[in-house]
Amino acid sequence: MRHSTERILTSHAGSLPRPDALIAANEAREQGRIDPAQFGQTLSRAIVDVVRHQKELGIDVPGDGEFGKSMAQRVNYGSWWRYSWLRLGGIEIGTQSLYDMEARRSTPGRVVLTSFGDRRDRAMFSIAYNDPESGITTGSGARPPTPICTAPLSYAGGDMIRTDIANFKAALQAAGVAEGFMTAVAPASCARIGNAYYKSDEEFLFACADAMREEYKAIVDAGIVLQLDDPCLAEGWDQVNPEPSVADYQKLVTSWIDALNHSISGLPADRIRLHLCWGSWHGPHVTDIPIRDILEPVLQAKVGAISFEAGNVRHEHEWKVWQEVRLPDGMVMLPGVVSHATNVVEHPELVADRICRFADIVGRERVIASTDCGLGGRIHPQLAWAKLEALAQGAALATKRLWR
Repeated sequence: MRHSTERILTSHAGSLPRPDALIAANEAREQGRIDPAQFGQTLSRAIVDVVRHQKELGIDVPGDGEFGKSMAQRVNYGSWWRYSWLRLGGIEIGTQSLYDMEARRSTPGRVVLTSFGDRRDRAMFSIAYNDPESGITTGSGARPPTPICTAPLSYAGGDMIRTDIANFKAALQAAGVAEGFMTAVAPASCARIGNAYYKSDEEFLFACADAMREEYKAIVDAGIVLQLDDPCLAEGWDQVNPEPSVADYQKLVTSWIDALNHSISGLPADRIRLHLCWGSWHGPHVTDIPIRDILEPVLQAKVGAISFEAGNVRHEHEWKVWQEVRLPDGMVMLPGVVSHATNVVEHPELVADRICRFADIVGRERVIASTDCGLGGRIHPQLAWAKLEALAQGAALATKRLWR
């Protein structure tokens, strides 16, 4: 994994705006109205274009935009996760979405995730969440039914991940880019589907780890940096009702990290980065857990980099936590210095300030400037690209300060 040895490098958290042609092709594919070869051409062209565009904007470590993870509408908060439903064997489509499923209640010593619609943030601000003119958004379009595991889990996405890899490598070569990354859902976030087969949540969690390992290994073996997306680590706190003790939640996070480490056992840590966030929906987030309360178990992940929100105004102040918590030896950080959570495009000087805060703490070589979360599907495409440009401009300003 590249380090910022001569300047501050730039990357992002994964999802980028899909072009209208790809959104239309995804919709047509879901309805059986497009020839597979024609869809494949549309997808591969879109990935070539998005990698080229990232390079032009000054993104040093680009991704494929998560274009292989189908999005049939412009606003979509779930494609980073739902794509895995097509790549797992042993699951069946259920009858309810995670917003409508019966709420599960936690008890002291036993922490479980409830339905998406039972979050404490939504309860506290129910009037605003139910007001269509409030500006709060959790996505658009119908919420698809959540799959249920009814048989032993297996990985059935071999052809899909091979296509994703081939498209991305071709795009990297066409753009003359040496290194790029691809995202994959981490075991804990994968395990948020229903389970009617395994005897316990833990058994199901490790079954997800074993199944998804095939995808992780394929990405790493292809010479691409793997990013494990695990918003569950931080976001899960708000999905526990009633609010648990921090100690009980830390035990749950530890089990999730254990499963993650199991899934990447034997894979090179310096080719893997971990992304955590507090959920990318546009809402108050006043029930988010402080990063301080989860960093100890999270930093036990055997990865080479950690990506986290640092531009979101609910969490920007937490840069100070890193003055007290040591970044493990050999690990780099990708703080989000532009955010998906606002339509305001950050000023490059502010971006540089955010970068330098972290560089002053952990060293300039260990900071790669990034985004809070994916930009695609969360904000207007024109704003997303403007934010990436501001990210690159801010990194250039920070470089002048840090290498003068």
